[in-house]
Amino acid sequence: MIERNHYLEILKRKKENGMIKVITGIRRCGKSYLLFEIYHGYLNSIGVENSQIIELALDDDLNIRYRNPLELGKHIRELVADNGKMHYVFLDEIQKVESIKNPYLPDSAEKITFVDTLLGLAKLKNVDLYVTGSNSKMLSSDILTEFRGRGDEIRIRPLAYSEFYASYEGVNGNKANAWRDYYTYGGMPALSDMRTHEDKQAYLFNLFNKIYLDDIIARNEIKNEKSVLDDLLDIISSSVGSLTNPPKLAKAFESLKKTKVSPLTIERYLDFFIDAFIVSKAMRYNVKGKKYIGSPQKYYFEDIGLRNARLNFRQTEETHLMENVIYNELLYRGFSVDVGIVEYNYKDGDGKSKRKNLEIDFVAGNGSERYYIQSALNVSEEKKRIQETRPLAATKDFYKKIVVVKDNIVPWHDEKGILYIGIETFLLEGFGD
Repeated sequence: MIERNHYLEILKRKKENGMIKVITGIRRCGKSYLLFEIYHGYLNSIGVENSQIIELALDDDLNIRYRNPLELGKHIRELVADNGKMHYVFLDEIQKVESIKNPYLPDSAEKITFVDTLLGLAKLKNVDLYVTGSNSKMLSSDILTEFRGRGDEIRIRPLAYSEFYASYEGVNGNKANAWRDYYTYGGMPALSDMRTHEDKQAYLFNLFNKIYLDDIIARNEIKNEKSVLDDLLDIISSSVGSLTNPPKLAKAFESLKKTKVSPLTIERYLDFFIDAFIVSKAMRYNVKGKKYIGSPQKYYFEDIGLRNARLNFRQTEETHLMENVIYNELLYRGFSVDVGIVEYNYKDGDGKSKRKNLEIDFVAGNGSERYYIQSALNVSEEKKRIQETRPLAATKDFYKKIVVVKDNIVPWHDEKGILYIGIETFLLEGFGD
């Protein structure tokens, strides 16, 4: 069993809190496993009987009937008929439940949705409700408003490196190649049972083409434009971590694909990828001005193995892959993550005052906590070290500043208090606090 203790602890804290626990994340990242295996096992361990745990997979054809919200509500109520015990209800892939016309108001345009069903079930005093979903639109601001403050999101991601490392067997238990395998194949849980490159490549490739893209096309009713979706994924895969925006991507289509695609279409398709949890968008943040800069942005993949599979593992430069992994790790730890911009004033060779903007790879915030983080393969040369740390020093504040390097080094601080730490130590042990 792959342990997901980070998420188990979240579920334990939220148990019986009166909220609808909505577990979201990219398909095949382990949402169902977390509920049906890990959390189910935990409930058993504290004395909850199996008869008190109701599990319904709505993407199973055996449960098609319950994609009708009224049938779903009726079915669950029958199963939890009050017997004095709490019931834990797990509804997997809730977005499969369709909206229907209200049969009691035939002349009305009113629709009944899964939200109505969940709100009704949440009122039952003997029900603790958990649902999963693979589409972020189910948690848009409109849907959250409809939940009337009763929705509680728990975002699940592919395996973080610490989870991957704990389950990594290697050859005869040797974990020396764990980092290499992680930045190559990523953290989709099913890969832990696969041993060959061919099997892993085929699995990741099929996830994209048979599940993710087909879902996006069906959900958004896209017709005759699958090639544009494919091409857009390839372009952002090749430029992961680079500043871009829809107009720039439209120019890339014209120069690389000899195709004209409008920036509005590209923006819409990028939103589809974000809704399906395939990519995330990192905004630029002016550290000193304390404001966001609208465009351009950076796009990172939810799982680095999926990104590599898009390119048939042809582009696996550690520089960009490290950056993507660090970004995902910070999100996993619960931080909001932006790309930092800081103004740098200096004098040129003629003594004239100059000003330019420097980039900090990541500004990670969580409440009063803030970290500035640079990703670099190495800083063994003094010139390279100065280049990487200049943006950090230019902030002129007292938040912790970190340079993450590829090599397995003993963490150390320079004269300005900047921490240098190896990527594996950072991913396994944290910020060195």
